[in-house]
Amino acid sequence: MKPWVPALILCCPAIAGEFNILSGVDFLRDLPQPPAIVIHPPDQNVAVLAPQFPKDVHALIRAAAQKHGVPAAFVTSIVKAESNFDPNALSPKGAIGLMQLMPETAQQFGADPHVPEQNIDAGTRYLRWLIKKYHRYRNGSSRAIAAYNAGPGMVDRYRGTPPFRETRIYVARVLGFLKKFESGRM
Repeated sequence: MKPWVPALILCCPAIAGEFNILSGVDFLRDLPQPPAIVIHPPDQNVAVLAPQFPKDVHALIRAAAQKHGVPAAFVTSIVKAESNFDPNALSPKGAIGLMQLMPETAQQFGADPHVPEQNIDAGTRYLRWLIKKYHRYRNGSSRAIAAYNAGPGMVDRYRGTPPFRETRIYVARVLGFLKKFESGRM
């Protein structure tokens, strides 16, 4: 007999009876039957709280972009690169939500990063701050994008996009998305 058969018999007595497997395993015959599992239907009076996907992420982006004076295509490009519009996204480094805010950044801007409206608003305000910080440079947009990914300290240290492969790829992706969103191809 295969070594897994006794375990199968213990877990599924119906199989044992149906196939009469117990005939060769006398010591298992006298074991008590497992208790019946009772499945209760869910209580209709209890509300189940599940994360809610915003009805129109693009409307949230447009509202935050207009409120903070950032082009909506720019914010949309960041959201696309960061989370692909997933409000439940969580990075291995701990960034949360649509705009992948680090908890410290969200706290700095007074937002709950798990709430899509607050996440997009805080992310857009942060992006606006970065755009203003780097606007005087010829490549100000690229610096702001790089700072969104690697942090403004790294952009300042390297006087532009840091030499990190991840950041350079990120900047190129966001600029590619931006071009497509501005032209209406996406």
